[in-house]
Amino acid sequence: METTTKLIIGYFLGITLLTFCVYGWDKHLAKSGKSARRIPEKRLLLLAAVGGTFGAIAGMLFFRHKTLHKKFTYGIPLILLAQIALLYVFLR
Repeated sequence: METTTKLIIGYFLGITLLTFCVYGWDKHLAKSGKSARRIPEKRLLLLAAVGGTFGAIAGMLFFRHKTLHKKFTYGIPLILLAQIALLYVFLR
């Protein structure tokens, strides 16, 4: 496997894992009442936008976090569709 391909795969695996963990950490903070230290929603969405979409989806489902916020229930799938479209354009 080419080095560039390994780096790309490593990046997406890493950002996916990081995003999943950040969603879990934010859920933990929400349950413990430490709202002053919560992760901003913009940052959670940004993590999905830079490649952590699958981690965001997994975090939302596993931790039952942000599942009632339309910004996330519609936003994350839209980000995923945009990423698929970009992938299609660049790999075509």
